[in-house]
Amino acid sequence: MARKKNFEKIAPWVLLLASILLWQAVCSLFGVSEFVFPSPIQIVHSLIEFAGPIADHAWRTFWTTMVGFALSIVVGVLLGFVIGSSRLAYSAMYPLMTAFNALPKAAFVPILVVWFGIGVGPAILTAFLISFFPIMVNIATGLATLEPELEDVLRVLGARRLDVLVKVGLPRSMPYFFASLKVAITLAFVGTTVSEMNASNEGIGYLLISAGSAMKMPLAFAGLVVIAAMAMAMYELFSWIERHTTAWAHRGQQ
Repeated sequence: MARKKNFEKIAPWVLLLASILLWQAVCSLFGVSEFVFPSPIQIVHSLIEFAGPIADHAWRTFWTTMVGFALSIVVGVLLGFVIGSSRLAYSAMYPLMTAFNALPKAAFVPILVVWFGIGVGPAILTAFLISFFPIMVNIATGLATLEPELEDVLRVLGARRLDVLVKVGLPRSMPYFFASLKVAITLAFVGTTVSEMNASNEGIGYLLISAGSAMKMPLAFAGLVVIAAMAMAMYELFSWIERHTTAWAHRGQQ
């Protein structure tokens, strides 16, 4: 059992290493040009050569994403609480929120540029718009699926509707909440990058456009690697917090 758990921990890294080795082998054996598809070694060289500019752009993307993501948590939890706590609100608002989520968020970038100008504003708002929906849905689902029998017992014992939602519904929704955070943070990085590609002169998105225009494909791929690394790091952070705060919800999987 211990050996199985240890293998499960290293399995993603083994798969990642195997993928990188296969990628390098294909590029080397077939002589793929770096202008078409750079090899991992060429990408690492770009990461080292342009470490300073990449770090500056990555920091801009990271804190912009975190601001938009924090905003999405606040709005997503509040909307999820409102929608999940009332059957009327659920019926009225959920279809509208679903329709809004179906809109391509990249289409909002030109509008946000007109409203807030080129720079950090559109990036923050795009990260927010693309990431709040999973949080809202999971909080609303956790509250809306509260067992009627449990709620009836609590009401008989004198609990008010608000007490049931806050003291039972929200804690019960925590596994849903952390699951949504792990999805939303990756979407937030996507939103920030898309906005930076269209309406910014800083950030990894801007770096991707600049590198592509200059035909520096290893640098462009290096930017993608940095985005993936930041998203993975935040995903693992929320996974760690989830394991230490909602272990009771996963005890059957231990």
